[in-house]
Amino acid sequence: MDAVLNLAIWLPLAGAILIAVVPGADRAARWIAALVSGTVLVLAVLLLLDFRTAITLAASFVREGILGQPPSSSFPHFVTHIPWIPQLGASYAVGLDGLSLPLFALNALLVFLAVLVSWNTTLRVREYFALLLVLETAVSGVFASLDLLLFFLFWELELAPMFLLIGIWGGARREYAAMKFILYTVSGSALMLLGILLLYLSGPQRTFDLQTLSAQAYPAAMQSIVWLLLFVGFAVKLPVFPLHTWLPDAHTEAPTAISVLLAGILLKMGGYGILRLNLGILPDATQQFSTLIAALAAISIVYGAVVAMMQSDLKRLIANSSVSHMGYVLLGASALTPIALQGAIFQLVSHGLITGLLFVMVGLVYDRTHTREIPALGGLARRMPFIATFFVVAGLASLGLPGMAGFVAEFLVFLGAFPVHAVATVAGVATIVLTAGYLLWTLERVFFGPERSQWERLTDATPLEAVTVGVFVAVIVGLGVYPALLTDIVLPSVSPLAARLAG
Repeated sequence: MDAVLNLAIWLPLAGAILIAVVPGADRAARWIAALVSGTVLVLAVLLLLDFRTAITLAASFVREGILGQPPSSSFPHFVTHIPWIPQLGASYAVGLDGLSLPLFALNALLVFLAVLVSWNTTLRVREYFALLLVLETAVSGVFASLDLLLFFLFWELELAPMFLLIGIWGGARREYAAMKFILYTVSGSALMLLGILLLYLSGPQRTFDLQTLSAQAYPAAMQSIVWLLLFVGFAVKLPVFPLHTWLPDAHTEAPTAISVLLAGILLKMGGYGILRLNLGILPDATQQFSTLIAALAAISIVYGAVVAMMQSDLKRLIANSSVSHMGYVLLGASALTPIALQGAIFQLVSHGLITGLLFVMVGLVYDRTHTREIPALGGLARRMPFIATFFVVAGLASLGLPGMAGFVAEFLVFLGAFPVHAVATVAGVATIVLTAGYLLWTLERVFFGPERSQWERLTDATPLEAVTVGVFVAVIVGLGVYPALLTDIVLPSVSPLAARLAG
């Protein structure tokens, strides 16, 4: 299965090169992107099944007394380790564990769905789909890297395709939004690089290997400095108030599929970085700053919801709601308990799915009405019953309706965080009321009420659009009804992490 992981990482880049060098029609580029991203999705599912089978077998051996204790799933599976720059202690090292595998699979799913959403793209089609595949390789590499230098290189590789996808295929203010995105994220990356270099130089062994770095001890003052540098770099990407202002502009101008990837995958890189590096390598500093994390989480949750409630543009509303929902990830990370950390990872996955679905639904509405302004819409349900129905489903999932993935994620976060940070948790729980208010109010204004004469000729979703939406809904409901699909993978990895943070 090690070869499967490497193939899943590098196949999209090979597909991008194929699209770029092989002459042909735009149709060929679409099909290459669909076949490559679909193959990667199949490979990711195989990795998930193999990982889950290994955990299940180990647990059964323990119950039967064959093993005294299960092998720790905090150690990565599917590992490839090849010396790269021995003088620096850098290697090509990739592997997956319970923290990274769910996000790796989420990336594969959302890129495949983004290709389907982009099927009718007509502007510079070959370049568009090639950049989508380059982005998939970059993000996959971030989640799979076991070497900190490799992690940073993949992290930076992601910036170029996203900048171009917003700047070329975006809306009227695309250049502004793309430039703001790149300035914020490059600034965060610079701080993160400084933190990585200090971490490399301050340890007893100079290496970029993540497992070795996690096992080393560092001076207390140096831990605090490095922790803050890394946290700010990841907080920009998550994003955390007040470093979030690039996000609404990027979402507003990005095309639909890129908004799906921006919310569904790129924000998750920030949350993953905090869990993997801040919590995993610097536990003492994490304990020191846990109250600060909880405070920032509470502010982001409340602020994002309040600002979302005041928006008239559907995309800006969802973008600001993402700031609020990513605050729940931060709240789970601040508690340092196994349940809360499970909730944080579950929230990363569920938000990627739910917000991705919301942006798809907004795109379907915009394609037909050519407006995202809520006051200009109204009475669409009669002409677009499928779109209206599943927009409502996406809204209910976003507000945390039981039976859907968002409810499980938020419940785990609240359950794990309340004994540690009661005030911040209460703020998060109270914000659910605001979230329900602005989402239900938005749905009422967009789809219900009197039908307007200008919408008489609107059409509903096409079969391809219906299939794409159906996949989103199936996974969201599946995780909501049977959360063990994800928690069984995550728990064996977060338990040792939480024990280390508590010790």
